Amino acid sequence: MSQVFTTYDAAVQWLFLQLPQYQRQGAAAYKPGLERTERLMAYLKNPERGFKSIHVAGTNGKGSTSHMLASVLQAAGFRVGLYTSPHLKDFRERIRINGVPIAESEVLDFVQDHAAIFKEMGLSFFEMTVGLAFDYFNRSKVDVAIIETGMGGRLDSTNVIVPILSVITNIGLDHMQFLGDTHQAIAREKAGIIKRKIPVVIGQYTEQTLEVFQSISTELEAPLIIAQDHAYETYECDLKGAYQQFNQKTVLTALEVLKTRGFYISEQHIALGFSQVQKSTGLMGRWQTIGQRPLIICDTAHNADGLTSTMRQLNDLNAPRLHLVLGFVADKALEDIFKLLPKAGIYYFCAAHNPRAIEASKLEDLGTRIGLKAQTFDSVNKALSAAQSMATNEDVIYVGGSTFVVAEVL
Repeated sequence: MSQVFTTYDAAVQWLFLQLPQYQRQGAAAYKPGLERTERLMAYLKNPERGFKSIHVAGTNGKGSTSHMLASVLQAAGFRVGLYTSPHLKDFRERIRINGVPIAESEVLDFVQDHAAIFKEMGLSFFEMTVGLAFDYFNRSKVDVAIIETGMGGRLDSTNVIVPILSVITNIGLDHMQFLGDTHQAIAREKAGIIKRKIPVVIGQYTEQTLEVFQSISTELEAPLIIAQDHAYETYECDLKGAYQQFNQKTVLTALEVLKTRGFYISEQHIALGFSQVQKSTGLMGRWQTIGQRPLIICDTAHNADGLTSTMRQLNDLNAPRLHLVLGFVADKALEDIFKLLPKAGIYYFCAAHNPRAIEASKLEDLGTRIGLKAQTFDSVNKALSAAQSMATNEDVIYVGGSTFVVAEVL
């Protein structure tokens, strides 16, 4: 029996609240394993088998890599599905075709038709969203869908697909309570997306993680291609984060593999795709300029590995003063992150409107202990306003620490 929802907002609210959502509740919502997703796919008549897919995992950069790939393939004339998470402003950002978010009516109809069954099946928010995306891509007859994993790989709900290519961007220490507390353990979880005889591109690696990838790919007879081992021309890209150089090399390697699997992709397609990633895919929050004089930059880097690059790039701007509007969520290794923060910066600590957000006062306490000049604010936008009032036109304001902080300023 269908459940009655009269609006898109009501349907999305049901998705958010019916069962805990990992992005909001953290560990309480983490439901590892593929059994529920496999039952869901069977119920939906296995839409994941109806389109070609590229599966992207990694600790950092998988979102940028997925969007870069989508932009180039769109420039080459393909009809490209793109599934990513989390969203910044609107749930529909998670599911796009050629950069266009899924229609509100599609979301409403899907939830209305299946909500009662989903409730009986005990599905998580993420599992239901994966079902929606795969059903939509199948019915829309995409040429290829780029599917970003959620948190891990092996037990991630997206891992019911058999892609034409797997991509693992890098391995860092994040979500350790779920994925393991060493690079090797996390690499094994991410490498769970490697499928028998399906090529896998590895972006950045260490000696320890490469051993894991080599072992699993050999066992599964999956061709292993290392992006770092290839030299490519650097293309002008509208994603200006310094860390994008690594993602670009990973994408270029993936494109070389796709060319061997029947995809016609020219140099012109690549140049055009890289030049308009934000425009063609709707990507936001990656070293994104949201204000001038003072320059205001926001970035979703949220762990030590990701913030290492953004803090280095921030220092390289050589601004008279750096103002940092920061908030974090509870599962981050704050001691490691705070070691990366510029000592001369002026800090505006805040908490996003999210149950997992760390109280600003706790951030201030930690910052004070290591000698940071900090204030606290009860909202992200109040913190940003304070930074704007203190900054001169030549200063730089950085907003980040959490996807949810960036979402609130956007």
